[in-house]
Amino acid sequence: MDIKAKKLLALCFLAIFNAFPAAHALTLDDIKAKLEAAGYTQIREVPSGKIKTFIATRNGKVRSILVDSTGHIQELQ
Repeated sequence: MDIKAKKLLALCFLAIFNAFPAAHALTLDDIKAKLEAAGYTQIREVPSGKIKTFIATRNGKVRSILVDSTGHIQELQ
């Protein structure tokens, strides 16, 4: 499966689960803290609607990341 297909699959997955948002959705600060705890640095949000998309660095590589309202992290690269 190529990268575009993986990204599309991940977006569809998160869109389905974000159709029913959690009662206590994470704030942007919560998400950034969770990403930092997972080893990401230089975290930047990419505007993309309801699904929180970020660009961050981990282990010296820039990565695209999706985070759902419950804090599940899905790395796209």
